[in-house]
Amino acid sequence: MRRIVSAALLVLAAVVVPAPAASADPGTPENKVLNSSDAPLGAVAVPAVADGISSDKVLVIGMDGLRHDRIAAADAPNLDTLIATGTFGASLLYTNPMAATSSGPGWSTIATGVWPDRHGVKDNSFSGKRYDLYPDFLTRLENLNPAYSTFAALDWKPLGDQGTFSSKIDSRVILDGDANGYPAEDARIATAAETVLRQQNPDAAFVYFGNTDIVAHNSGAASQAYLRAIATQDAYVGRLLAAVKARPSYPSERWTIVVTTDHGHTDGGGHGGSAIEERRTFVLAAGPGITAGARPLDTRLVDVTATAFNALGLGVPAGIDSRRINQRTGDPFENVPLSGRVDETGIPAGVLGFSHTLPASWTLDTSRMPSGGMQEWRGWSLTTDEFWSRAQRDQWRELNVRSRGTFAVADSDEWDDKSHGSGTYDSTLVTGGYPVAGKPSVRLGYTTHYRPEGAQKAQVLVSFDGGADVLVKNYTAETVSQVESLMVGVPAGASTMRVKFRYFDAANNWYWAIDQVTVS
Repeated sequence: MRRIVSAALLVLAAVVVPAPAASADPGTPENKVLNSSDAPLGAVAVPAVADGISSDKVLVIGMDGLRHDRIAAADAPNLDTLIATGTFGASLLYTNPMAATSSGPGWSTIATGVWPDRHGVKDNSFSGKRYDLYPDFLTRLENLNPAYSTFAALDWKPLGDQGTFSSKIDSRVILDGDANGYPAEDARIATAAETVLRQQNPDAAFVYFGNTDIVAHNSGAASQAYLRAIATQDAYVGRLLAAVKARPSYPSERWTIVVTTDHGHTDGGGHGGSAIEERRTFVLAAGPGITAGARPLDTRLVDVTATAFNALGLGVPAGIDSRRINQRTGDPFENVPLSGRVDETGIPAGVLGFSHTLPASWTLDTSRMPSGGMQEWRGWSLTTDEFWSRAQRDQWRELNVRSRGTFAVADSDEWDDKSHGSGTYDSTLVTGGYPVAGKPSVRLGYTTHYRPEGAQKAQVLVSFDGGADVLVKNYTAETVSQVESLMVGVPAGASTMRVKFRYFDAANNWYWAIDQVTVS
């Protein structure tokens, strides 16, 4: 495809960047910030960045409103190469009432490694933000060791002003794309970041580009203008990668490159709602230890933080939702082949996302189920975020954010949408046997997303060596995407424990989803 030279590239050609000032002494960050008013439009005074301490480096590039399913149609050779040589995990966002599919919540989720129910940002007002409890990944590095050199270049001003990327970061360039226009500001950001990466020594950097979002709003994500905006930003990515490779110390360094976005867009332009296209996000990473060509289904948007820390040889911070992009869940649900729709007419035929086939040694009890109903949801089903939320929008199925990849659902609400025999929904999902011999107790873990209504019941039971069921958890209240950790006593002499998830006495009464069952 012929590369199209956009206005942003024409502006870029005129940018003049002053020579950087001398670097600060190692371990003495100066917390410098340069706003758009610090230099005339068309030039950015590049700050001095503290000299880094690590040969492991990470560069995170944010592209606002970038629909990952439009990259292939754009002239984007740098993104294409990163996708081919790295791990590319696509996923879907939450929706309201957890948070809108907007930039404030999206970038907060990326920066902090936690979902909006923790970081508190639900929309672009940033009201309720809890960055004091859940800081951005660069600030976490500074808190861990102030000798790390951190740098951020932003042209959506609230990301600096609201503290999404905090003033603890050694050096920040904060421009105002809303005031001066994102094509121009993206070009200035690219040049400033390129200079820092080539001539200075940060350990971790975040660079934000915003024009893809603006063009999608103005012309739609299905437009040629949007593809041209992707091509322009891809050229900026290429310049940043070239700057990294041009570093004199590059042969002795280990760089991880991460690219991500905060939300998607409708074909006609716009986001904030619950359409699948608005919810599309991705995390793309390439570097040491990251599998080339992988397309995992269990990646989530929160995973940038853990991936950045792992790139620097550090453990994942405690108390966050983030996982390394090269860490698979190990959940046996992920190995089950999925089928397309049967009775669900609102789900596109090409979307694969349900199965009643279970992992080896797991069983499904539907002996108390009436006949009929929607086949996809007759008894516990294995499904995916996209398939399940497409079944019915805006009933909080989209909030099941702590499940990953394939998960199990008992959905009496959807099952009841087709005529069935008399009686109520009653199905039990039974795990394989877990060895417990010689242990006084074990810890049962799983994610749960439970929405109650009416007389429905949800219980977690265990049985030892085929004996009587023992109730360990009875759900009576709503649990929106939580991680459970339950201690279960083991009878003397028991050797095997099975876990049972029973959902019953339900008709048109919402649902229960579980995932990542572990016994340790």
